[in-house]
Amino acid sequence: MRRSVKEISPDEIFLDDANLPAFDKAQMEGRLERPLGAGSAYALGIFFAIVFFVFGGRLWQIQIADGERYAERANANTLESTPIFAERGNILDRNNEPLAWNAPPLTHEEFLERRYTELIGLAHIVGFVKYPSKDTSGFYIREDFSGAAGAESEYNEMLSGTNGSRTTERNVQGGVVSESVVDLPERGADIRLSVDARLSEALYGFLMERIRAVGFEGGAAAIVDVSNGEVVALTSAPEYSPQALADGAPRGRIEEFIADSRKPFLPRAAAGLYAPGSVVKPLLAAAALQEDIITPEQKILSTGSISIPNPYDQSRTSVFNDWKAHGFVDMRHALAVSSDVYFYEIGGGFEEQKGLGIARIEKYLREFGFGEMLADPMLGGADGVVPSPEWKKSAFPSDPWRIGDTYNTSIGQYGMLATPLQIVRAIAAIANGGRIIQPTLLAGEIPTEREISIAPENLKVVREGMRLAVTNGTASGLWLPFVSIAAKTGTAEIGAAKKRVHSWITGFFPYEAPRYAFVALLEKGPSENTIGAAYAMRQFFEWLAINAPEYLKSE
Repeated sequence: MRRSVKEISPDEIFLDDANLPAFDKAQMEGRLERPLGAGSAYALGIFFAIVFFVFGGRLWQIQIADGERYAERANANTLESTPIFAERGNILDRNNEPLAWNAPPLTHEEFLERRYTELIGLAHIVGFVKYPSKDTSGFYIREDFSGAAGAESEYNEMLSGTNGSRTTERNVQGGVVSESVVDLPERGADIRLSVDARLSEALYGFLMERIRAVGFEGGAAAIVDVSNGEVVALTSAPEYSPQALADGAPRGRIEEFIADSRKPFLPRAAAGLYAPGSVVKPLLAAAALQEDIITPEQKILSTGSISIPNPYDQSRTSVFNDWKAHGFVDMRHALAVSSDVYFYEIGGGFEEQKGLGIARIEKYLREFGFGEMLADPMLGGADGVVPSPEWKKSAFPSDPWRIGDTYNTSIGQYGMLATPLQIVRAIAAIANGGRIIQPTLLAGEIPTEREISIAPENLKVVREGMRLAVTNGTASGLWLPFVSIAAKTGTAEIGAAKKRVHSWITGFFPYEAPRYAFVALLEKGPSENTIGAAYAMRQFFEWLAINAPEYLKSE
C-alpha cells in the first residue's frame, strides 16, 4: 500500500519565517509584503484632503477674495534692477603702503567711497575715480567707478571687480515693497605698484622747495632700477589733490587747479617734453666711440667757441659758443666739464676732426629710446622729437638743414625734445652695460628689453666720465661720503631771448655696481640761477642716507 505524500513547495518554506529559526529579520530576508491596510489608506486620504483644502483655499483667497487688491498692486507697482556695487581693489606701493582704498560712505549710501593717501608727490601715479552717478529720477546712468587718471585709470578693469544686482519692487509712492538679490558682487583685485611712496614724497618736497625759492614753473624726478626697469620713485610738481577730484568738492578748489598756469594736471615725468641740453652728451660720446670718430684719450681744444662761414653772408662767420674755455680735454674730461666745443666737433665735425653727422646722431639717439614712447601706457605719454633733415623739411619747408643744426643737436638743443623718463631709460642703459629696459610701475612685472649696439668698453669710458663729473666737474654737488654717484648735468636754454632755462641732472648709483638710475628736471627757471636740479638731488640723497639707506647699498 502506497503512502500519500503531501508536496511542499520551496515558496511555502521560505515565506514562513517560523520554518527558519535562524532567519535574519534585520536583513529583510524572506519578508512577506502585505497589502496596505484600510486604516493607513484612510489616514493618507485625510492628509491629501487637508493639503488640497489649504492650497485651494489660498488660491481662492489670492484670485477671488483678494484678487482685485493684488491686481491693483500689480498694475501700480514697478520692478527695477539696481546694481550692488563691488568693492574696489586697493592700490599699494612696493612696501604695501595703501595709496588708495575704500571707506564707509559719508555722502553715498549705495557704495563705499574712495580714499587717497595724504602723502604728497603721488597724485599723477595714483590718479582718481569718478563715482557712479544717477539721473534726476534717481536711476543710475553710470553703474561703475571710472578711473580718470593714473593707476586708477590704467588698471581700472583689475580694480573694479564685478557688480552684483538686486531686484526691487516699489509701490506707486516709491516705497520698497520687496527686495531680492539676484547676483552677488565680486571684489576687485588689489594692485601693488613698484614705487616707494616715501621716496616719491621726498623728491616732490625738494623739487617744490626749489620751485618756490628760485622761480621755476615746475619739475619732475624719477628713480629706476637698472636691472628690471621698476620705477621706485616718480613725481611731477606741482600736483593736484586726488581726494578733491574724486569727491568733486569744494568746487572752488578744483577751479584753482584748472586755472593754475603751472599745469598741475600734467604728468611731467612721462608726458612733459623738454629740450634736454647736455644730458644727451653721454649718448653722443658712446656713439662717437662706437663709430671710431675719436678715441677716449684724444684731446680737442676749446678756446670758448668755434666759428664757421655764415651761409647767408660769406664775409661773416657763425659762432658757436662754449659755456667757457676749457682748453684741451679728452672724452672723460669733456663729459666732466660739459665742453660744448668738444661735442660740436665729434657731432658735426670741425676742420681735421671727423664728426658723426646728423644721420648717425639720429640713429644712436633712437637706439637709446629717443623719439619713442615708453611701453607702459602710464609712462609713455609722449614720444618727443629727434631733429633730422626730414623733420626740418616738414617743420620748416623753406629752410634746409645746416651744419649749425647738427652742432646744436649734438648738445641737446635745437628742436630736440624728450621726457624725463626717456632720459633716465637711456642713462640706465649706460649703467647696466647696454640694455634698454622698458620702465614699469607694476611691481613684479617681467620687463621687455633690447640690446644697444655699443661695446661694453665704450660704455665703461662714458661711465668713467660721468663719475669724473661728480669728483671734479659740473656735478660736484653730488660728491657725497656715503655713496658714490656718477652724473651728468644739463642746462637747456629756451626761448629766443634765452632768459629761461631747464635745469637737469641725471646719473646712476652706486658707481661701482649700479643699481638705480635717476633724473631730475626743474622747468623754466631764470637763466642767472645756478642752484637747480643738482641741488634738489643732493638734498634727496642726504635724506635717503638717513631715512632709506637700503637704497644706497651695493648688492
